[in-house]
Amino acid sequence: MKRFYITTPIYYVNDKPHIGHAYTTTAADVLARFKRMNGCAVLLATGTDEHGIKVATAAKENNRLPHEHVDLLVEDFKSLWADLGISYDVFIRTTEARHHRATQHIFRKLLDSGDIYKGEYQGWYCLHDETYLSPAEVLDGTCPNPECRRPVTWLSQPSYFFRTSKYAPALRQLLETHPDQIRPETRRNEVLSFLDQGLRDTCISRSHIDWGIPVPADEQNIIYVWFDALMNYLTVAGYPDDDPGFRDIWPPDVQLMAKDILRRFHATLWQAMLMAAGLPLPKLLFAHGFWTAERQKISKSLGNVIDPSALARDLAAASGASPTVCIDAIRYFLLREVPFGLDGDFSNHALIGRFNADLANDLGNLLNRTALLLTRRYSGRIPQATSEDAVCSALAAEVDSSAAAIETLDFSNALVALWRGLAILNRYLDQKSPWSAGRTRKEADKVLYTVFDGLRAISIALLPFMPNAASEILRRLSVPTDPPPTWQDARTFNRLAAGETISSGSPLFPRLLPDAIPATLGNLPAAPAARPLPAAKPAHLSPSSAPQTPQEQQMTNQPEQITLDDFKKLDLRVATVLQAENVPGTDRLIRLLVDIGGATRTLVAGIGDVYRPEDIVNKQLIVVTNLPKTMIRGVGSEGMILAVGDKTVEALLTLDRPAPSGAKVR
Repeated sequence: MKRFYITTPIYYVNDKPHIGHAYTTTAADVLARFKRMNGCAVLLATGTDEHGIKVATAAKENNRLPHEHVDLLVEDFKSLWADLGISYDVFIRTTEARHHRATQHIFRKLLDSGDIYKGEYQGWYCLHDETYLSPAEVLDGTCPNPECRRPVTWLSQPSYFFRTSKYAPALRQLLETHPDQIRPETRRNEVLSFLDQGLRDTCISRSHIDWGIPVPADEQNIIYVWFDALMNYLTVAGYPDDDPGFRDIWPPDVQLMAKDILRRFHATLWQAMLMAAGLPLPKLLFAHGFWTAERQKISKSLGNVIDPSALARDLAAASGASPTVCIDAIRYFLLREVPFGLDGDFSNHALIGRFNADLANDLGNLLNRTALLLTRRYSGRIPQATSEDAVCSALAAEVDSSAAAIETLDFSNALVALWRGLAILNRYLDQKSPWSAGRTRKEADKVLYTVFDGLRAISIALLPFMPNAASEILRRLSVPTDPPPTWQDARTFNRLAAGETISSGSPLFPRLLPDAIPATLGNLPAAPAARPLPAAKPAHLSPSSAPQTPQEQQMTNQPEQITLDDFKKLDLRVATVLQAENVPGTDRLIRLLVDIGGATRTLVAGIGDVYRPEDIVNKQLIVVTNLPKTMIRGVGSEGMILAVGDKTVEALLTLDRPAPSGAKVR
């Protein structure tokens, strides 16, 4: 059976790893763990890119030899991966002898075939991005990459070139016949636009440098760091040895990366190299977005680089939770907060909100209160009962939804599905209230058994995302984890053994209380800067940008009395935001596609000065659904969302825990 081969990019070792590195690698780890739970043989590879001018320069600035410098920084990456629980199978370093052999082999092969030739390079070079640039790309003497924008250098030197341009037609045909090979679709479209500009041959060597892999039979030249780095995926698979081991691994099933290294490198240069070598192409290239910190670019100069290990330690100190559980809280936040593929903003305010609402309340409190109830009334032993069939069916459906989302790398919605499962259990417990005096022992037994059995199922499904916390819940439920649970175990019920003892223990996710939260967590403010809040104002229907009428002003100060019948005329529903985008030609208007339970609606809301579209995807809002359709800037709006504010929006009305889309607000 072919191994399911997952790769992260190999990370450049010019500095310490941060939250951006953790994001890609955690996503890869979740996919790998999920696949293993489903019986797949998995190969998860990550590693470090250790050659190039930047590394040599950084080593010199630190009074080290290059190999000493990279040896130190590699340990930082391995240490972070250990803290995050990354279950990689191979950690590849480009300074390894096996990688030198593989890189020189393919260089020689392409040189012999004529796909590599020697010529003269004259053009711009960005040292920071280690990227060759055409004169047309450099308009003002700076790198065109918006994430860089540093001054570029003009180079003129003998160089080796790879005939990238030769493969432009094949690359275009690939994207047209296999549109899902590059995702998200927006990234594929960017690659197509890049191809439309015309591909030129790629300079793949540098002279007068002694830190890198020498060109075969020409040691005055060093192989270009990107040609070298991309080869790591082949090295891991065992290239150039054409043996059953290599054929059982190649090609990669999923290659994950940030969006900045897709278009020029992975989607074009890398795939053209494989075409030239006659090797199968990756099945999927997936490029995710960038993280900012408090809406600022993460950079060492700004002092806002987030170390996930340090952040977890701060979180543990503030909450009283264990550091390993807090690591899982960070893993959860990264993959829940933003749909995978979009840009995201990291803030401790948002992290604390997720910690308290999702983890402490929805998950932790459900475990705590049921375990305490069982301890007080049943001596902590699981009752003899069976699970409620309707609850089991609903939970199995959510576990299936989560699995389907993971398969498409939709990690955020995979977690939303599992939290819908937790909402089912919380509602069931509240409705059935086994502590009620009128409840018979048999009825109470069934309720408690159902909740614990459901918690067991959800915790198993959470193992890929939160391996430490989920394992601890299973331990408290006396669920064996040797052999490791499979995904099928998450959708199979009545698996708890009657009479087994439940461990109540201390709260797994103690709520973060304001007084305990330090001024900063992980280099960032723990809460947004204080600003004066408006006087008490009613929630209003957004959008609203027109000046208030005298009647409206009077209502703000002294609300008009209405009857209950008046209120009942409003059809208020829970709406889950599926998509969001700016309305072209406007500053404030955002077009929303929302799910109101079995149907979708398009809404237009004037919230763009407070929220970005990606901020509100997957949020659950309150919507007035029985208003007539209104045209706003040419877009039909079928309802209005509720927000706090007067002339401008201060905040959206959201839910403190997940609820079914379309649920009626009373």
